[in-house]
Amino acid sequence: MRELIEFMVRSLVAAPDQVEVTEVDENGETVLEIAVAEDDLGRIIGRGGRVAGALRALARAAAAREGRRVHLVILDD
Repeated sequence: MRELIEFMVRSLVAAPDQVEVTEVDENGETVLEIAVAEDDLGRIIGRGGRVAGALRALARAAAAREGRRVHLVILDD
């Protein structure tokens, strides 16, 4: 699941070498944290949050196949 999201995010950004996807387990749920270059943050969020919503839907579908729950967090440091 992490690899899938990392592949999708790297395909969307201008600086794919700065993409970091970290997987953290919290209370039985998986949290995927996405960090990208500051200039690419808008590409990941998308107009009105559409790209972020699509990434979250994709992550949920992949997790459901494995019988897991997942949350996708986009870091804006």
